[in-house]
Amino acid sequence: MDGMSGRIPEDFIDAVLARTDIAEVIGARVPLRRSGRELAGRCPFHEEKTPSFTVSPQKQFYHCFGCGAHGTVIGFLMAIDRLDFREAIAELAQRAGMTLPEESPQGHESGTSLAALYEVLAAASAFYRKQLRHHPAAAGAVEYLKNRGLDGKTAARFHLGFAPDGWDGLGRALGERYGADLLRRAGLLAGDEDGRGHDRFRGRVMFPIEDRRGRVIGFGGRIIGQGEPKYLNSPETPVFHKGRELYGLPNVLRQARNPHLLLVVEGYMDVVMLAQHGIDHAVAVLGTALTAEHLRAAFRITPRLVLCFDGDNAGRRAAERAVDNALPELADGRDLRLLFLPEGEDPDSLVRRIGKEAFLELAGQAVPVSQHLVDRLRNSANIATVEGRAQLAELAKPLLQKLPAGTYRDLIVEKITGFVGRSGLNPAPAGRASPAIPRIAGQRPSPVWRAILLLAHYPQLVGHVGDLTLLTDTHSDGVDLLLRLLATLRELRQPRLDLLLEHWRDTDDGAALSSILAHSELVPEELASAQRELHEIIERLLSQAAQAQRRKALMHGVPPSQLDAQQRAEVLALLKQRGGAPT
Repeated sequence: MDGMSGRIPEDFIDAVLARTDIAEVIGARVPLRRSGRELAGRCPFHEEKTPSFTVSPQKQFYHCFGCGAHGTVIGFLMAIDRLDFREAIAELAQRAGMTLPEESPQGHESGTSLAALYEVLAAASAFYRKQLRHHPAAAGAVEYLKNRGLDGKTAARFHLGFAPDGWDGLGRALGERYGADLLRRAGLLAGDEDGRGHDRFRGRVMFPIEDRRGRVIGFGGRIIGQGEPKYLNSPETPVFHKGRELYGLPNVLRQARNPHLLLVVEGYMDVVMLAQHGIDHAVAVLGTALTAEHLRAAFRITPRLVLCFDGDNAGRRAAERAVDNALPELADGRDLRLLFLPEGEDPDSLVRRIGKEAFLELAGQAVPVSQHLVDRLRNSANIATVEGRAQLAELAKPLLQKLPAGTYRDLIVEKITGFVGRSGLNPAPAGRASPAIPRIAGQRPSPVWRAILLLAHYPQLVGHVGDLTLLTDTHSDGVDLLLRLLATLRELRQPRLDLLLEHWRDTDDGAALSSILAHSELVPEELASAQRELHEIIERLLSQAAQAQRRKALMHGVPPSQLDAQQRAEVLALLKQRGGAPT
C-alpha cells in the first residue's frame, strides 16, 4: 500500500477507516434499503432496473452482482468522484474530523493548510476575472481573445481573467487579508522571500487550472504582445503538480459524468476553442510532456483516450515519448489512440477552419497505439533479412517489457512474433509474475479459490487456520496467494476485509483477490457456515498435500528393499498410473 498511499502513514489510513461507516458514505449518494444483514440499491456504476448493488456495514464492503463493481469506502469515492487515493483519504478524514498529514515536513512546519491555499487561489481567480471586465488596460487582453475567435460566453465558462502589467496589483488586493507568505506558497508571488515579493503573473491572459472538483489549484498565463515566456504556469505547490494535472477536466465532467472518451491536447486555447465548437471532452497537459500520472488521471475518467499531436517532426517526436510513457498503463480494457493533425495546424486553428463535425470525423481516424507501435518497429528494420528480423526483435523487447501482463500484451507479442518468429521474441513483462488465480471449473470453484473467497469475506476466521506450510510444494493454482493472504491477515491490526483490500491496493495480489471477489454472491451469509466450509477445505487440502508428499517419498526417496508390503503395493499402483508397472 505504500506506493498508493504516498506519505500517508498506514496508521492514519486505518484510523480513517475505523471512523468511517461505508453505509453512511454510500447512502448519501445511493438510496439504500435494508435487505437482511445488508443494504441494497440500484448500482451507481451501471444502468439497471432491479437493485443488485449491496453494501455490507459489517464487512465495510460494497458489491454489485450486476456489473461486478466492488471494494472499500475508499475505492467507492475514487470510482464515483474520480479521485486519486490521497484525495479520497482527505475527504474521508475531513468527514471524520481528522487532519490529513502534510506531504512534506516543510508544509507541516509552515502551518499552511490546504484549505487556506484553495481559498486564496479562488480569491486570486476572482481578482483576475474582475480585472478582465473592469481594468483600464484589459482592452488588450479582450482584443487578443477576440482575435483568437473566443466569445465572451466561453471566456466566462472557463473563468478566464487578466493580470495587469503591474508589480503588486494582486499583492495589494489580497495581501492584507491573506498575507504575503500565503500568497507566495500558493505560487502567486515571486521574488525575494525576505521581502514583500511581486506578482508572479503580469500582463497576461489568465487561465485558472482547476482540479476534478472544480477547485482552483493554479494558473496558466499567456503574455499579451511580445515577451518571454509566452506561457507561464504556477510553480509546484502543495495543491498543484504540473506533471499530473489536466486542464479542462472539470468542464468535461460537468458535461458528461461518464464521457465516452477524452481527447488529450497540448494547450489551454485548444481546450477552450474545442469547447466553444461543442467538443466538450478535451483536456490539456500543462506545457509539459505527457506523463504516466497524466495517463492514470485520464484513465480514471474513461478507458478511451485519443492523444492529439501536431503532424510535424516535433509532434511525432512528442508522440513517441508519449507512447513510451503510456506502455506501462495499457492494461486490458484500455484503448489509447494517436491523432496526427495536418502539418501547421493545432486543434484550436483546425476546429475553427473545418468545424466540429469534420474535426470529430478526423478524430475518429486516430490510430490505435498497438498499430502505431507495430508500424514503428517494422519501419525500423528490414524484415526481409534474418539480420533485420533479429534487429526488430531486439528493438521490440524493451518496449514489450513495459506492457503489463494480460491479453493486450499477448496479442501485441503475437503480432510482432509473426515478423520475427517466436524463438526471437520472448520478453517477460516488467515486475514479478502475477500470482496464479485459482479458476472456476465449470460451475464448481476450486477448493483453493473457495478458501480465499471465504477468508476474504470472513477474515476473523484466520485464527482458526493452523500451519499450512505443507501446501507449499503442491503447485496448485492459488496456493501461494492463499498463504500470502493468511500471512497478511495475521499482520493486520485487525483482520478486516477493508483493511486487507487497502493493504493490497495496486499490487498483483490485490488484483488477483479482486477477480475472486467479483464472485462474492457465492459467499455464505452465516459465519458458522463459512467456518464449517473453510475447515473442510483446509482439511482436504492438507490431506491431499500429505498424500502427495508420501507418494513423492515412496517414488524417489526410499530404496525398494526398505519398503514394507503396503508401501510396495502403493508404489506398484503409482507405476501403473504412470504406465510403468512391470507386466
